[in-house]
Amino acid sequence: MQMRWQRPYSPYCANLKKRGNGAKRPSPRRSPFPHQPLHGKTGRALPNTAMTLFCLDARTATDHFPGIGRYVSNLAQAIAPKLTNGERLLLLRDPSQPSRWQLPPQSEKVTWLDAAVSPFSLSQQWQISRLLKQFDITVYHSPYYLMPYRLTWPTVLTLYDLIPQKYPEYVSARVRLLFQLTTKLAIRSSNRIIAISEAARQDVMAAYPVPPEKITAVPLGPDPHFQPQPAAEIDRVRQKYGLPKRYALYLGSNKPHKNLERLVQAWELAAKTTSHQLVIAGAWDDRYPQAKALAEQKQINGIRFLGPVDDADLPALYSGAQVFIFPSLYEGFGLPVIEAMACGAAVTCSHTASLPEVGGDAALYFDPLNTAEMAQQISRLLADTPLREELAANGLAQSQKFSWQETAAATLQIYRSLTTNH
Repeated sequence: MQMRWQRPYSPYCANLKKRGNGAKRPSPRRSPFPHQPLHGKTGRALPNTAMTLFCLDARTATDHFPGIGRYVSNLAQAIAPKLTNGERLLLLRDPSQPSRWQLPPQSEKVTWLDAAVSPFSLSQQWQISRLLKQFDITVYHSPYYLMPYRLTWPTVLTLYDLIPQKYPEYVSARVRLLFQLTTKLAIRSSNRIIAISEAARQDVMAAYPVPPEKITAVPLGPDPHFQPQPAAEIDRVRQKYGLPKRYALYLGSNKPHKNLERLVQAWELAAKTTSHQLVIAGAWDDRYPQAKALAEQKQINGIRFLGPVDDADLPALYSGAQVFIFPSLYEGFGLPVIEAMACGAAVTCSHTASLPEVGGDAALYFDPLNTAEMAQQISRLLADTPLREELAANGLAQSQKFSWQETAAATLQIYRSLTTNH
């Protein structure tokens, strides 16, 4: 999951009204349904009924949080149809920020509540708490460690990875200190924690005093549109981006832990035995130019730095690749691996962190610190058609073990476990 630190934008809360000195605070555990139906700018009235109210904080479902935004969007859309008659989902969202992520439409069981308060803003500590206190919240779920830390109802926290702690050389001392402090606060403030893989769960327990029963591994899944694409769609995407018919693919960011410098070095070796092109795709951060500079310095042939790709084109980009390569040093989950498998690509990737958990027996693994071994596995997979076909078939089967339906069901089970003493 991608995390960026930036100066907070000016916070405000669209749903809060200033009270006079003599005005009473809203009743702290009032249901929004019985007497005054909930209406925001886009609010929908909800029925008069006793209910269990789950609040998912969706303020990170914005373009600023690409990884977390995808998580929140997919989770909310998968949870909504699983709610029972007595359950409702309240989505706290920030309409002031641009977002490509969809939330489930408002209905009898789902409503949106506007709160344009940045997770980076200190003011969320009182503004979000004050806003939600007017409702009878049963469980609050924060998908980000920058959250309100003093809430009065059971709280669930999702943690993705510990990159600033595992690789401190990649972040400033200030960012590392803030990450450790706020993560510790979030853990202390939460009744239950969701880790997105068993590897991430073990990392959290090793770094913080978290009892095993407090933290649960709930894996992610590929979006439903990630599936093998027809030849015509693959050709369309290939022509759109000017790609060759035979290529190996990396898709992801160029942050240091993604290990692209070693991928370039490995490709320099592998290119001696293949005519394939290496396509490096994904959003590019100019703070980390090392991989591209290395390729230019060594004049390595057959590497194409493609840059960002439209979401709608990703399934065909995966499907058209003979091999998908993922050399990351560390992942909380590793969605690109399971997405590539779901699209029928043969995968070779690092044997570190969560990746063996995600790839299972359907990937060819290498030591990400050993460029010679990485090159050997890439060359082997490009040259061996039967092996590629076997891994592609196994990858399709492996990808079916993960789904957002399973993620939503496990998350709801955690919510419901906290309702007993509410």
